[in-house]
Parts: sequence; structure tokens; C-alpha cells
Amino acid sequence: MKKYILETKRLTKEFRGFVAVQDVNLQVERDSIHVLIGPNGAGKTTCFNLLTKFLTPTSGQILFDGEDITRDKPVKTARRGMVRSFQISAVFPHMTALDNVRVGLQRMTGASYRFWESGRRLDRLNDQAYALLERVDLKSFAHHIVADLPYGRKRALEIATTLAMRPRLMLLDEPTQGMGHEDVGKVTQLIKEVSVGKTILMVEHNMNVVAKIADRITVLSRGSVLAEGSYAEVSKNKAVVEAYMGTAISKLQQEAG
Repeated sequence: MKKYILETKRLTKEFRGFVAVQDVNLQVERDSIHVLIGPNGAGKTTCFNLLTKFLTPTSGQILFDGEDITRDKPVKTARRGMVRSFQISAVFPHMTALDNVRVGLQRMTGASYRFWESGRRLDRLNDQAYALLERVDLKSFAHHIVADLPYGRKRALEIATTLAMRPRLMLLDEPTQGMGHEDVGKVTQLIKEVSVGKTILMVEHNMNVVAKIADRITVLSRGSVLAEGSYAEVSKNKAVVEAYMGTAISKLQQEAG
């Protein structure tokens, strides 16, 4: 078994002469939490869009479990086991939490979700759906309409629906964005718990979150890799601090001291 579940080699994306991502070499180890950080415009979301095939690279290569997926379509990439969440909650707001998870589970059976058919045909998925909801502390919200759930609960539900797809690699795009302090803590702990036996690649701005859960960090600046390493290594990297993270890191170090 290969050490890295995901690798990029000189990954580059240009938009009419503007280089959004340039020569990015990324290596994501199995069973780890790898975090991409950087300021707005650093290229983080563009990287995610390239990895999940929403964008086509200008040049470079993407390897998933050793196989070249550079030219794969998004659906094929998802079927390989690379499943992504987004910056905004991407669940069905007018369905129950239970039905949202059943959609993900049914997708894995190879059948399409047919909204005009009776939900009874999906009852066979209930046990799995309840188990996933319980895993993210949402079992008591199973029959709640998602639109009525607090924002933090919606993000937890999105993690449950992502898990329903049985991912080999979960890509989480700013999972704590827009949350209050209490929800940030809950979702951070949730990510840590669901990461056991799985690989997570995530974009995150909250350095408190990054410090608590990242096994490895890649720092992007202007589309290129500026630094890589553990939080301890990155937070002491002079180039990183001088570039754009001095305030955030200094504050965190003061709190830790």
C-alpha cells in the first residue's frame, strides 16, 4: 500500500494569464489530517476545485492512490472515494436530516434518488443512516427539517452525508466558517473523531482549529507552496510569519503560553 493516498506534481492552473496555482507538489499521507492554510487568494479553493475535477489543470498531475486522475470527470473522482464538502452547507434544506443521509447512502447503492417514489423503499437504509447521525451527535434531530437546524448542526449533517458516501479521502472546505465559538469546538472535535481510520484534507482559516487537529500543514501563498510541516514547524517559519500569519500565530502562541 502506498504511503500517500493523494499526490500532486507541479499542479498549475492559469486563468487568461493569471496564475492561480503554480507548481504545487502536495503529498497527503493515509490516515492523517492534512490542512491547507493561507490568506484569501492564496489558491486553496482553486486547489480543491482541481483535485475534485471542477477545474482542469493547465499543467501538472494528480495521483489518487497511485493512479493518474488528472483528466477524470468529477463523478468518476467521487466514485473513486474522494468526496468533498463546501464552504457553505450543501444539504437539502427542506428534507429531514435522516433523508439527507439516506440520499448519500442510496448513492452508494448505484441507484438514483427518486423524489417521486415512496420513501418506504429506502427504509432498508435506516439503520445505517441512524448510525451515521449518532456518530455526529444528530440522532435526536433525525426527523427535523434541515432548514430549521442551527448552522453548526447543518455542518455536522454535511459531515454525516459525506461519510455516507464511504470516502477514502474527505475534502472539507472551511468546515468551521461562520460558526460561533461553541459550534467551532463541537465541529473540531467531530472532525477529530471521524478522522480515525480515514484521511482528511481540509482548508481552514481558524488557526486554533488548525493547531488542535492538523497532522501536517501546507501553507499556500499566491498560488505556490510557501512552507510545509507540523503546526510547530510552520508557526516558527520566518517566511510564513513575515508573509501573512504573524498576528494570528503570535496571538495563538501567547494564549498557549
